[in-house]
Amino acid sequence: MVFLRFLRFFALFGSTLQRGACLLALLLTVAAGGAAAQEPSTPDTGAALKVWNRPVFVFRVPMFGLSPQQRAQRAAERIGDIPAASLGAPVEVASFAHEGLPGYAVMLEGATLFAIFASDLEPGDPALAQVAGQAAARLHQALLARKSQSSTRQFASSLGWVALASGLLVAVLLALQAVGRRVEARMQGLRSRAAARPLFDPRRIGVAALGRAVQWFKFALMLMAVYVWLAYVLTRFPYTRPWGETLDASLIAVASRVAVAVLHALPDLAMVAFIFLLAHLGVRGLHALFNAAHATGVKMAALQSDTIGATRRLTVVLVWLFALVVAYPFIPGSDSNAFKGLSVFFGVLVTLGSSGLVSQIMSGFVLIYSRALRPGDYVQIGESEGYVVELGTLSTKLRNRLDQEVTLPNSVVVGTRILNSSDTTKTSGGGIAVSTSVTIGYDSPWRQVQAMLVMAAGRTPDLLAEPRPTVRQVRLQDFYVEYELNVFMRAGAPKYDVLNILHGHIQDVFNEYGVQIMSPNFVLQPATPVLVAREDWRPAPAE
Repeated sequence: MVFLRFLRFFALFGSTLQRGACLLALLLTVAAGGAAAQEPSTPDTGAALKVWNRPVFVFRVPMFGLSPQQRAQRAAERIGDIPAASLGAPVEVASFAHEGLPGYAVMLEGATLFAIFASDLEPGDPALAQVAGQAAARLHQALLARKSQSSTRQFASSLGWVALASGLLVAVLLALQAVGRRVEARMQGLRSRAAARPLFDPRRIGVAALGRAVQWFKFALMLMAVYVWLAYVLTRFPYTRPWGETLDASLIAVASRVAVAVLHALPDLAMVAFIFLLAHLGVRGLHALFNAAHATGVKMAALQSDTIGATRRLTVVLVWLFALVVAYPFIPGSDSNAFKGLSVFFGVLVTLGSSGLVSQIMSGFVLIYSRALRPGDYVQIGESEGYVVELGTLSTKLRNRLDQEVTLPNSVVVGTRILNSSDTTKTSGGGIAVSTSVTIGYDSPWRQVQAMLVMAAGRTPDLLAEPRPTVRQVRLQDFYVEYELNVFMRAGAPKYDVLNILHGHIQDVFNEYGVQIMSPNFVLQPATPVLVAREDWRPAPAE
């Protein structure tokens, strides 16, 4: 409908400048993408009369044998046929009666353009005479706008103001870009320092959030500048002036609503800030308490050296969750349906997706507070064996003998037997239990065998002198005795490398004292002892 009216306007005015100005106005409204607010839709029984993009009146009842739509169409045709010389004439209103129904005729230079009856009014509308006068005033303003559109000087002036506003818009956008680049350069130092911090460090998250906020604020200012420019440009042309005025009114209404909402939310925001300030102070006090407990070596169930970190994290999370629950009713919009729906949505997501996560976290706390293993312990969990390098909330990581990192979910660790070879009776400096076994025939004195095993352990560098090595006769078999050597190696030493050196020393010592290492499942003793002479210990290519 708007486009057809523009075509009618083109046919009415033939000036090239006028057509160019109207085309520019049309392009501006199309570029606005329908952003201009529309008039409220009328019911199906009513038909709106618009003149030069301005609402004049709404016909709601049939009259003179015409439907409301036909009445509006007839009125639009009569107004469109008004000659250009009569557009500035005053619009008059005259009362009359039709079949006993009172009404008012809206006329221009004695010619009736349309009629208004009491049945066209809605409940709550003013008196019929007042409504007719208002419709006549709106029609007069629309005709004056139509007349001003035909002025070449008016079009030229409007184009000049549009060009000036466009230049100012470009300058504002360039200035915002320059300011944004300067702020980005200032923040580069903060980003470089924050990048060295852990991924979930509050300062790193804060710097990233600040950078995003600056970018979005710049983008919002640029959109605001374009919005103001578009509203101003639309008001420069009589046809699009209602759209521009609607944009201005919308902007003012939004700004006023935001300002009122902010003022109303200030007390609640102050309460939220006060609650989180108390939580922050409480967290700082907890940090000081835990640091003091760690420094003084306080011995409590939850303040051991290997549990104090988990206790610190758990209590801090509980404090912040408690603060969030207390502050929730004071958050602006928390009582709205949208906020409640969003809370339910996130609650469903957490319920559906966090069952495994909660299981892992609880298993992690079980491992930490049961003190079944600690970082640095040498453990065997199922088929995995190695040093504990990390005891996290969700998983436990081991470093095995091949220098591979093995990650085990905490729920798996809790449900599996754990063999801890570390000396857990000492807080620091404890060794790691290591054992090996040999089988020697009954013809070798058992005291000599025990002494030789202890001597071999003493020659191995990474084995500790205290606790002293012990040798046990674990089995008396049919043809031989099984001896087990139990020693402690230095914490952090590679277990299988230490065993390799220990086994070499055992063979050397037994060769030195002429005791053969074999399981003598035999009928007769060998003619000569199964030994290696000292001079033959390093034949080529051995070093």
